Amino acid sequence: MKKSRNVGASSPVNGKQGNDRENNKDYNQVLLDVQRSLRRFPPGMPDEQREGLQEELIDIILRVLQRNPQLHYYQGYHDIVVTFLLVVGERLATALVEKLSTHHLRDFMDPTMDNTKHILNYLMPIIERVNPEVHDFMQQAEVGTVFALSWLITWFGHVLSDFRHVVRLYDFFLACHPLMPIYFAAVIVLYREEEVLECECDMAMVHHLLSQIPQDLPYETLISRAGDLFVQFPPSELAREAASHESMASSTFKDFELASAQQRPDSVLRRRRRQKQAALESSGVSSVVAVAQPSAARRFVRLAVMGLTVALGAAALAVVNTALEWAPKLDLFP
Repeated sequence: MKKSRNVGASSPVNGKQGNDRENNKDYNQVLLDVQRSLRRFPPGMPDEQREGLQEELIDIILRVLQRNPQLHYYQGYHDIVVTFLLVVGERLATALVEKLSTHHLRDFMDPTMDNTKHILNYLMPIIERVNPEVHDFMQQAEVGTVFALSWLITWFGHVLSDFRHVVRLYDFFLACHPLMPIYFAAVIVLYREEEVLECECDMAMVHHLLSQIPQDLPYETLISRAGDLFVQFPPSELAREAASHESMASSTFKDFELASAQQRPDSVLRRRRRQKQAALESSGVSSVVAVAQPSAARRFVRLAVMGLTVALGAAALAVVNTALEWAPKLDLFP
């Protein structure tokens, strides 16, 4: 890890750049979020070094927002930025985050949460395809999808305590489609199917269970499974169901609060599920068989997709190398 700058008399915080950034409309919220991000830094890191990195974190966020006025800051964005800062340092992190903010993270940075809600709407159709029993149980409990909000918008950086697991997932997401984090969220729920089905069918109970993400997940297995499901059920096949899903996700990112009073069952998907099950029963075809046999072409594509994630760090290295080409053009440090 690179050494952080010394925050002293010559620091931009106390100079013109510091005054400029304090005039930024997002400065106060960014400052609060960064101050609360202590656990995202390695345990035992000297306070001076951590404080220097926190100043760099603020600078990166405000710099990207200033250069891209169409982007809007959201709580949780700093969890993504700090991961890149710790891995590649301030200069490359700025280039990477700016690129990702206009691509993979773009929907989260709209002035409203509409697009974020839409992405969350893909969660239940994926679960329904694989395990209708879990899907119907969650629908009956009216748990909604807000439990996965912080997973999605921070790429799991906010909820995982082991930095190695966070970096591994970031590498995977960098190599894949922007919707891959929601597929990974689905495989976590499916992996815990026994716990879910044994839980009392109550919104608060199921939400509490799902929001307490286990820290000892079999990450490589789940990564492989997420890639498999993406190939079997690509976003294009789920788009209509996602659009029809009336998500009642939280209306604000503040502390990822649960708007439990606003959650309602998805009647459209439930009705479609009953119709689909009736059709399968009449034809004598089990739903498990129906989803478990991808075509030969899809198997080939799946192998290609999973080949991208075999070597740890390969995707991130490629993106960093590309960032070296962007960085001079970005005029990062005028």
